Amino acid sequence: MGTNPNTDSKTIEIQRSNLGRALVLHPVLRGVETVRSPEASLEEAVGLAAAIGLEVAQAAVVKVSQPRPATLLGGAIEQQARLIDEAGEAGEAIDLVIVDHALTPVQQRNLERAFGAKVIDRTGLILEIFGARARTHEGQLQVELASLTYQKSRLVRSWTHLERQRGGFGFLGGPGESQLELDRRLIGNRIVRIRRELDDVRRTRGLHRKARAKVPYPVVALVGYTNAGKSTLFNRMAGADVFAKDLLFATLDPTMRQVVLPSGRKVILSDTVGFISDLPTHLVAAFRATLEEVQSADIILHVRDIAHPDTEAQKADVEAILADLGIDPERDPRVVEVSNKIDLLAGAERDAALARAGRDGNACALSAATGERLDTLFRILDGRMTAGRELVELDVEHGDGATLAWLYAHGEVVGRRDDDSHAHLHVAIEPAMLARLGHPGQGHAAA
Repeated sequence: MGTNPNTDSKTIEIQRSNLGRALVLHPVLRGVETVRSPEASLEEAVGLAAAIGLEVAQAAVVKVSQPRPATLLGGAIEQQARLIDEAGEAGEAIDLVIVDHALTPVQQRNLERAFGAKVIDRTGLILEIFGARARTHEGQLQVELASLTYQKSRLVRSWTHLERQRGGFGFLGGPGESQLELDRRLIGNRIVRIRRELDDVRRTRGLHRKARAKVPYPVVALVGYTNAGKSTLFNRMAGADVFAKDLLFATLDPTMRQVVLPSGRKVILSDTVGFISDLPTHLVAAFRATLEEVQSADIILHVRDIAHPDTEAQKADVEAILADLGIDPERDPRVVEVSNKIDLLAGAERDAALARAGRDGNACALSAATGERLDTLFRILDGRMTAGRELVELDVEHGDGATLAWLYAHGEVVGRRDDDSHAHLHVAIEPAMLARLGHPGQGHAAA
């Protein structure tokens, strides 16, 4: 097949899918500076398509010297349309074109007409992945809210010959009659109902957090770019079997497990949805309830794929989302940077990664896949649990066995004197942990 000097194409071999064959295009707009290389962005877009099980027939970086409001791609359309036609003539029809960029409804419609194939943009593809992956009721609600918000401006669709009905939200298959019959008012009403349900979810999560505060165990939240290895690290730390695969957005629904540190102290480990560059604003808003778990965490582990060529750009994307949540990664003492996948590094690269982590008390380098240097992370967590302990004096009624047991489990009782009604304790304990005790009036504390 022919090539265009302004287009770099490559064939991606992925197992066949019943969703059809896809062409992935990453536009490079003239005058728009990006942190990532076009090739890295294209590779990520192909990974997103693979995550939903699509067969990617072709993938191309498309240089657009003059973006056009009607189509975005401008003169590059003709070359890609010829490629689609040639594939069809060879019996390898391309059913779907994925544009790794935000498209307006008008641009999407015009591109579908020009290509004679279904077109979705980056937002639609990510929403489709989330729609297929959500398992919990909360996750499904959050994705549906994001999807309906996205669809609301795209009710008039020009592409009608693909009438497949499938899971997810139908961005990949044809719109179907049910989609075409959707009414703005009905979507608006559904959005209101979902938001009401999500408000209930937030209240429930708040109650759960209060319940954990009374247990109480510190919460350690894992955050990071998608496919950085968060779920693998979660499994390694918790001895769990959370789904973990070399796949973008392998984890969507938050998962929590209790972890016992080497010192015997217990923490609650929370795995969260992966972040990604240009995460659709619909999703950031919809997943606010889930991300509140990160905001309220006692320790935040920022897991990085240190072996990825775009690791610095990925770090910047994660930190931007954390900043949007009100968390300053540079100044917030809760944030610990975890450089993962050192097993994929060798020689000078590996030495440099270990040296960087060693210089920073808020960082460590390890391999979640092999468990190498996991003990370093546990030591950091244990250190955080014991740092800043203060000696306090507490008077606890003898009948309050739960409080006495809690103090022995979460503090260091260095002295005790008993009378007829109370145990008078001297306890070395972190102020944050003492605040979790939550028994006002039952005793007093003094430094």
